[in-house]
Amino acid sequence: MSLIYAVLGAGRQGVAAAYDLARLGDAKEIRLFDLDAEAAMQGAEKVNKLLQTQTVQGKALNVEHPSVLVPALKGVHSTISAVPYMFNLQITEAAIEARSNICDLGGHTETVRQQLALGDKAKAAGITITPDCGMGPGLNINMGIRAMDYLDEPEDVYIWDGGLPQNPQQPWNYDLTFNFNGLINEYYGDAWFIRGGQPTPVPCLTEIETLDFPQPFGFLEAAVTSGGLSTAPWSFKDKLRRLENKTLRYPGHWDQFKAFQSLGLFDLERTIINGNSFVPRELLKAMLAPRITPEPPVYDVCLIRAQATGRLNGSHSSCTLDFLETYDIKTGFTAMEQITGWHASIIAIIAAQDKLPKGAVPVELALRGKMFDQEITRRGWELKREIFTSPVSP
Repeated sequence: MSLIYAVLGAGRQGVAAAYDLARLGDAKEIRLFDLDAEAAMQGAEKVNKLLQTQTVQGKALNVEHPSVLVPALKGVHSTISAVPYMFNLQITEAAIEARSNICDLGGHTETVRQQLALGDKAKAAGITITPDCGMGPGLNINMGIRAMDYLDEPEDVYIWDGGLPQNPQQPWNYDLTFNFNGLINEYYGDAWFIRGGQPTPVPCLTEIETLDFPQPFGFLEAAVTSGGLSTAPWSFKDKLRRLENKTLRYPGHWDQFKAFQSLGLFDLERTIINGNSFVPRELLKAMLAPRITPEPPVYDVCLIRAQATGRLNGSHSSCTLDFLETYDIKTGFTAMEQITGWHASIIAIIAAQDKLPKGAVPVELALRGKMFDQEITRRGWELKREIFTSPVSP
C-alpha cells in the first residue's frame, strides 16, 4: 500500500468513496474529513470495520478556510470533494496549491467550467482536475461514450438514468437518497444538450417519454433534467448530431413535480403572503422532504441506459448498454452511494496512479475504452450490451 487519499465530507457518498478507495485504491492512508468530527470518526469506523483495516482516519476540518485546508491536503495523492458544490472552486484552488489531484461530486455546471479553467495552473502543479463525478453526471456519460466506441461513425447519443425505490409506495413512488435542494436543482431551469451539433438549452421537466425496462420495473417515464451531461455538450459539439440525458422515474412522478413547479414552489425568491415572508422552495422542502426521505435501510435501485446510434460497417446501427445496481445488504451501502461514491473513487485512483493527463480533464473524457471496462469489472459491475444493425438494402 502506497497512496494517500483525502475525502472531504463524511456523508453518504463520501463514506462510500472512502470504502472503495480503501478496498481498491492501494491506499496507505485515507483522511476522511468533515466539519462534524463525530461524523468523520463514525464514517472511518464503518469503513475500517467492513474491511478489517485501520487505513481510514476520521478528522474534523472546515473546508471554508484555506489556511487549514491546504495543509490538510499536502502529501495527498488524490482528494475527493463530497461537500456541496459551492465549495468546490475554492477546494480546487487549495488542491492546486497543495499539489493534490482533485475530483468532486459536482452539481453545478457553471462552477465546473470555472474549475476546468484552472487547467493550466493544475498542469503546472503536476495534478489533474476532474469535477462532476458520480452517477449522473459521471458514469452515465462514460457509458454513453463507451457505447459510441462500438460504432464506426456515432451520430446520436441518448442517456437515461435514475435512482428509484425497489418497492415504491403511494402516493410518491419515490425515495430521496441525496440532498433535497440537489434534487430540485436538477428539476429547475434548463438542461444543456446537443441538438444539430451545437450545445442547446432545453427546459427541465419537458419532453417526457416512456421506456420499457425488464421486470420488475416495466414502463418508466423519463424527463429532461439539468446538469446530467456536465460539460459533454461542449466537448462533443460538431462531433455528435445529438446528445441528451433524461432522468427515469416511476409513472406519475413528473406530473406531481410539474404541479409543484407551476405553483412556483421551486423558486428561491422570497415572497410574502398575508404579511408572512418565506422562500417557496424552503416551504416545499419542509413539507415534502420528510415524506420522501426513507428511514434506513434504503432498498433502492439505480438504472442507466445509454444508446449510441450511427453507422457500423456502412449500415445504420445502434449500441445499447444497460446497467443496474441495487442496495448492498452486506455493506449497507445504497445503490446511489455505491455508484456515486465509487465513480469518484475510480477517478481519484487513476489520477493518483498517473493514468490521467495533468491539467483539467472533464469527466466525460476521464474514463474511456479499456480503462472503463477494467474499472467496471473490478467493482463487480456488469453491463448488458446489445448491438443492432439495420439490414442492408439490396
